[in-house]
Amino acid sequence: MQILIINGPNLNLLGRREPGIYGSRSFDDYLPELRAAFPDFTLEYFQSNHEGELIDKIHEVGFSYHGIVLNAGAYTHTSLALADALAAINVPVVEVHLSNVAAREEIRHKSLIGKNCLGSISGFKLESYRLALHYFDNMRPKRVGFKV
Repeated sequence: MQILIINGPNLNLLGRREPGIYGSRSFDDYLPELRAAFPDFTLEYFQSNHEGELIDKIHEVGFSYHGIVLNAGAYTHTSLALADALAAINVPVVEVHLSNVAAREEIRHKSLIGKNCLGSISGFKLESYRLALHYFDNMRPKRVGFKV
């Protein structure tokens, strides 16, 4: 199963940026754990601070991969263009956030991309990604001989 994890703006600073909110580990340090926990998955990772690059990546994989785990960062709350990109593809997307966005500033309470995602997982720091991958693992058909 081919899954792309996409991180948006400022998530390249995980482990250094506001560790009380986002934790003290970088995503690059965490990714090998995810790959070990899901050995049947081909996990790819993409991070960009640029909205257009995120949209281009979604367009690139949005008709061929089995799923996308998306942490759009602040674009979650501001980007109609990103929401439109998600609406245009047919690959299922799970929205993730490291912090509990409902417990943060009011502007973070609304997700513009959420309506175009299967669901949202937030508040579990880096474990939010693992929970999203568990969803894809549990939704995968378990029949012998089935090809994904």
